[in-house]
Amino acid sequence: MLVLGIETSCDETGVALYDTDRGLLSHALHTQIAMHGEYGGVVPELASRDHIRRVIPLVREVLDKSGRSLPDIDGIAYTKGPGLAGALLVGASVGASLGFALKKPVIGVHHLEGHLLSPLLAKPAPDFPFVALLVSGGHTQLIRVEAMGNYVLLGDTLDDAAGEAFDKTAKLLGLGYPGGAALSRLAEKGDTARFRLPRPMLGSADLDFSFSGLKTAALTLVRSQEDDGQTRADIARAFQDAIVEVLVKKSLDAVRQCGLSRLVVAGGVSANSELRKRLAAGARGVEVYYPDLEFCTDNGAMIAFAGAMRYLMGAAPENGFSVRARWDLFGA
Repeated sequence: MLVLGIETSCDETGVALYDTDRGLLSHALHTQIAMHGEYGGVVPELASRDHIRRVIPLVREVLDKSGRSLPDIDGIAYTKGPGLAGALLVGASVGASLGFALKKPVIGVHHLEGHLLSPLLAKPAPDFPFVALLVSGGHTQLIRVEAMGNYVLLGDTLDDAAGEAFDKTAKLLGLGYPGGAALSRLAEKGDTARFRLPRPMLGSADLDFSFSGLKTAALTLVRSQEDDGQTRADIARAFQDAIVEVLVKKSLDAVRQCGLSRLVVAGGVSANSELRKRLAAGARGVEVYYPDLEFCTDNGAMIAFAGAMRYLMGAAPENGFSVRARWDLFGA
C-alpha cells in the first residue's frame, strides 16, 4: 500500500511517500524558521499562508523523487491535530481534495502518534512493547506502548514541557528562534561546574514532570549575573544539565517499573546530543531507540508511516475532513 503523508501542524511543511512493502520511498520538507525568526516565534497566519504556497510543490517533489504518479497512491494521510488550526486546515483540505479527485481513502493522523512511531522508520527499529519518552513542543510524556494504537500514559508534564522551557529560557538568554536548538549549541561552550539549577521532581515517587520552576530559577540566575557571553553559556549548560538529568532518570525509572528493556525517545528534544549521551551512559540493560535526526522534528514521513499503519489496522477513512487544534492522544 502506497500512502502519501502531509504534515502542516505548525512551522514545517512535510510531505512523504511510504510503501508498506518497501518502506519510505521519498520525503521533502520546507522549514519556516527563517521567516518566523524575524518575529522571535511562530506567527500562525504567516505559517498557514506559507503552507499553502509549499504543499503542492512538495507533493510533486516526492512523486518525482520516487518515480511515482498521483494514480499510484492508495491512500492519503494528513495531520488532523493537534496544532495551529489554520495550518492544520491547509494539509487537511489538500489531502481531502486529492482523495476526492483520485477516489482514494483519506485518514487524519494524530501528530503525537506520528512522533511516537517515528523511531520505527529507523534501522534497527524497536519491537513492541516499549516505553516512550515523547518530548515534542508542549508535551513531555512517558508512555507505555503495547502495540500500534495501544498506549498507556505513565507520566505527564504538570506545567511547562521540556521543549517550552528550552524555548523560554533561550529567550531569556537573548537567543534567536528556534530557541531550544540555539540554547543547546550555546550549552556546548558552557562550564558544567559553575552553576547548578534545581532538578524539579527528580525525587518524586511518580513519573510526572514540572519545568516551570526551573525556568524561573534560570531567570533569577540570569538577573543576578553580569551579561557576558561565557556567563550565558554557563547558564545554558546548567539549564540543559538540569532538564536532561530529570528526563534520563524518569525515563529509566519508567522502563524498569514496567519490567521492559526498550526505551524510545521521540520528538524535537530527542535530537539533543547531551540527552543521547546521558542515556547511553545510564541505560544499562536498556536498549534506547531514536528517530533518525532528520525525523526528530515535524515531518511528512512520520505522518505517512502512522497513516499506513492505521490503514493496515482497518481504520475508517475520513468522511469529509476536519481538524482538531487540541486533541488528547489517549482519548483519541
